[in-house]
Amino acid sequence: MCTAITYNTKNHYFGRNLDLEYSYHETVTITPRNYPFKFRNGKDINNHYAMIGMAYVADEYPLYYDAINEKGLGMAGLNFPTNASYKELRDDKDNVAPFEFIPWILSQCANIEEAKTLLNKMNIAKINFSDELPASPLHWIIADKEKSITVESVEDGLKIYDNPVGVLTNNPTFDMHMFNLNNYMYLSTEQPVNNFSNKLNFDTYSRGMGALGLPGDLSSASRFVKATFTKMNSLSGETESESISQFFHILTSVEQQRGCVHMGEDKYEITIYSSCCNMDKGIYYYTTYENSQITGVDMHKENLDSDKLVSYDLIEDQQINMQN
Repeated sequence: MCTAITYNTKNHYFGRNLDLEYSYHETVTITPRNYPFKFRNGKDINNHYAMIGMAYVADEYPLYYDAINEKGLGMAGLNFPTNASYKELRDDKDNVAPFEFIPWILSQCANIEEAKTLLNKMNIAKINFSDELPASPLHWIIADKEKSITVESVEDGLKIYDNPVGVLTNNPTFDMHMFNLNNYMYLSTEQPVNNFSNKLNFDTYSRGMGALGLPGDLSSASRFVKATFTKMNSLSGETESESISQFFHILTSVEQQRGCVHMGEDKYEITIYSSCCNMDKGIYYYTTYENSQITGVDMHKENLDSDKLVSYDLIEDQQINMQN
């Protein structure tokens, strides 16, 4: 399970929590402009926008979980079990495998409108990367510096939703997540007033009581509500330090701690990593479950005209700054 968000201050930010019970030893991976993408539909793109994100590199191919490109378009795939429905090949569409979807969009599109143009011609096809790596059931959030959309390939076709909150979690479908927010319109950052009865006096005995009823469990529906409330009411300064710090605080509000979600035997779902991308500067920041120090990788410090992937192993051991 996962949570993805967008956030704007002076710059524009995009990132996510990856919540799983296992890791593929993913790396921060930069795909330069001349890395040859050979798509399963037969199209080769040898020159394209550079991108940076978190990926598992298999057979020299970046299987991106989330990424941004040099134009400031970001994209993340989140688990969507039972609802995701990939289709048979179609002659009248661009057939794109789920594992290719992020490179397909980010290599060619500079903004949401260009992404929508490709989506209108696209079929998310039932194609595995390999026998060992079958297609994962996913849906996606795509964001530029101004807006975001959610893309879901479901039983009755490809759905493209405007995403006014800039948040995505997992099941149910996005339209149901948005409808569910109606149930929480009473939440407030202010102290509550007594609407219960004018015949009774109540005591606001604690700060934060305006948000009584805000979900705190780890289900995807509850995380959507909590992340949306936290993000939509979040305030921070406009410096890079203040912005990314606030971004990670929002993600921390819906992170998963080891032991709270039991997956059977000795497996527990945890927030393996959290990411925050500066979409204007091309910097990928991350923390891991064991390392809460923010680490950054700047794509523009690499040779973006290369044809070779550049990967950075995650710094996973806790980094502690002793002051004495």
